[in-house]
Amino acid sequence: MNMLWNTYEAEAAAARQWSLHDLETHKVCRQNRSPQAQGASSSRVKNVVVDRIFSGIQPTGTPHLGNYLGAIQNWVNLQEECSSVLYSIMDMHSLTMPKEPAVLRQNILDTTAAILACGIDPKKCFLFRQSLVPEHAELAWILGCLTNVPRLLRLPQWKRQQETLQQPFFELDLVFCSYWSTHVPVGEDQVLHLELAQDIAQHFNKKYGEFFPVPKAILSTTKKIKSLRDPTVKMSKSDPQKLATVNIADSPDEIVLKFRKAVTDFTSEVTYDPAGRPGVSNLVSIHAAVTGLSIKEVLHQSAGLDTAHYKMVVAESVIQKFAPIRNEIKKLQEDKSHLIKVLNEGAEKAKELAGPIYQEIRHLVGFQ
Repeated sequence: MNMLWNTYEAEAAAARQWSLHDLETHKVCRQNRSPQAQGASSSRVKNVVVDRIFSGIQPTGTPHLGNYLGAIQNWVNLQEECSSVLYSIMDMHSLTMPKEPAVLRQNILDTTAAILACGIDPKKCFLFRQSLVPEHAELAWILGCLTNVPRLLRLPQWKRQQETLQQPFFELDLVFCSYWSTHVPVGEDQVLHLELAQDIAQHFNKKYGEFFPVPKAILSTTKKIKSLRDPTVKMSKSDPQKLATVNIADSPDEIVLKFRKAVTDFTSEVTYDPAGRPGVSNLVSIHAAVTGLSIKEVLHQSAGLDTAHYKMVVAESVIQKFAPIRNEIKKLQEDKSHLIKVLNEGAEKAKELAGPIYQEIRHLVGFQ
């Protein structure tokens, strides 16, 4: 599976293309190291960079098609190739969009059930809730003090958060530093967040001595999945149009209805032209992503079909892809204690990594 790897150091515009095999070959992933073995055992840690992948997802309940193809599918591949991988349910970050406590609790469990059903294996990675590792919030304060407003003003997300006075969103960028993360799988719209984390890590190193690795981005080659009702914007759980977003737990009938109502155009031929035909091109991208075929192969298979028939072909491919996942989600949701146990055990392991790192940071900044 090919990936685009953008370092974005010094905001370089150029990018290089890699595959998961390349990641292993170039020592991004070290099979002979376990996540446990890479933690420090003393309160003072050595300044040795360990290759480690970290990413997180907000607990919005069951993820949608875009979440799966843009992030979770990538996570599953990375846990198979890499030996030090951490994935977090970002419940603290989710408070930037306040929810009722009961809703948040259920969303945390539903998100956990969904990503486990998608193939995330707690034996191959650390899966945990952000709020169960207090070092996140404490480190966010220290690193946040190194962040200036002019740098934040370059982020579109910061400008939107200012309008609602929900400004702690950038703390998500600082979590990467809690584990000496060297690589972060992100979506295209999160690149600026990672650039901020890179700036902060470099600023800390300049002020207190070389300590943090500067995290690099791993971008999936899967194109951003767009709304089925407005293919000019990305698919979103918060979209008010219920037919715009396909959730991975949707029933076959729901999936068929949503694709039947997908916005295309007046040309019946199936082609791939994101700029000129965004609706049909979005369907082609989805079809290719869920089947593992290339865009060219999808177009070849779809030759002679009109868009109305093609919508049903794509719907059936999505149904087949998500059928086993949907069944597993239902099973996991019935075992609440198992989900809580997975998150608690993951948090204990994550704290074993974050604790010594944070203690050394306290020493560096003068707290002890």
